[in-house]
Amino acid sequence: MFFSLIESSRSALAAIFANRLRSFLTTLGIIIGVASVIAVVSVTGGMSAFIGDSFASLGADSLTIRSYTPFEDLMKGVRSRLTPADLELIEKRGEGIASITPVLEANRSSQIKYGPQTAYSQIMGTTYAYQDVAQSYTEIGRFLAQSDNLTRRRVAVIGEDVRENLSLPEDPINEYVELSGEWFKIVGLLEPMGDIMGQSRDNIVLIPYSTMVSIQGNQSRIDIGIQLNLTPAANVENVSSQLTTLLRNAHDLSSNEDDDFRIQTAEQLMEQFDQILGTLTMVIGGIVSISLLVGGIGIMNIMLVSVTERTREIGICKAIGAKSHHILMQFLIEALLLSLLGGLIGLISGYGLGMLIANSIPDFPPANVPLWAASLALGFSGFVGVLFGILPAAKAARLDPIDALRYE
Repeated sequence: MFFSLIESSRSALAAIFANRLRSFLTTLGIIIGVASVIAVVSVTGGMSAFIGDSFASLGADSLTIRSYTPFEDLMKGVRSRLTPADLELIEKRGEGIASITPVLEANRSSQIKYGPQTAYSQIMGTTYAYQDVAQSYTEIGRFLAQSDNLTRRRVAVIGEDVRENLSLPEDPINEYVELSGEWFKIVGLLEPMGDIMGQSRDNIVLIPYSTMVSIQGNQSRIDIGIQLNLTPAANVENVSSQLTTLLRNAHDLSSNEDDDFRIQTAEQLMEQFDQILGTLTMVIGGIVSISLLVGGIGIMNIMLVSVTERTREIGICKAIGAKSHHILMQFLIEALLLSLLGGLIGLISGYGLGMLIANSIPDFPPANVPLWAASLALGFSGFVGVLFGILPAAKAARLDPIDALRYE
């Protein structure tokens, strides 16, 4: 049995290499299908691993609370808000909270000026607790102090991208920048944090929360975000449930009304991103499977032609003692090798294409092909080869040796 398998494989390889161009064109559908799938998986895999690391840096014990307004309400001009009163309520009655800070984003121009240089950045008002909640610490200088908020000082802590975009000195401490028409003194430069979901975390300017409130003016229209992290003994789900109850009661929401806020953890954000990537991969995989189907049909078609061309060869083999199962095995192995060869070329091409895409986009994470994806691609290619090779192989095995020898 082993000898016949080796002999069948040798004969199949000889037949494939005897018609190299035809064999390549036969496997083209398999190559394109597998290459497309692997390219998508390698790009999304690299992105997923990178973003997973980025979300992990946010901390599994951190929570973010933001207002939420359904689209229908927005169209009616209704907008939900989180207010300083909500922050005060959570500070007083929230359980299991280690650190908490408000985050108030600028609602005017995010333009920053330094001399003749102008840049655009995310400008946020926050407190000294932000560094612990967001795990964002200064590389040079100091972070915002509690006294900065008490006295509404015009001081700022900037990210590395802001420093570069404004052509500030490597040590920008005590330099002045203009925000919203007012001058702010730089007191700290943040450690580089990198990107998350394509957004730079270094293009940021932090100013005291009270200063941002005074700049924005009308406190009744303020919509803040709230970020917090938990004590080691606290349970994320329990704290989230308790905060939901507190805010629903504070906002006078009835039992049949939806929350007008969202409480999210870094883990939930990662799960949402994984769902998006998974759906995208499945959709593209479904489309690309059509190419694999076409490739399988191409293999079956060429194998049927090959059986017809080699009818006399099959007759001679049977006349000298080859059994039907030997012929069946030879043609099945030939179809299997064709599809596996196409799958292997597609795997290499897809990974190369994924690397090319990743390298062509600035700051994009490197392509990454999981072992399961490579194994599945080759396994599915082999399955397609066997599935569409059965009919030609069975036709060859059923040939009558006398009729085959008479065939011209």
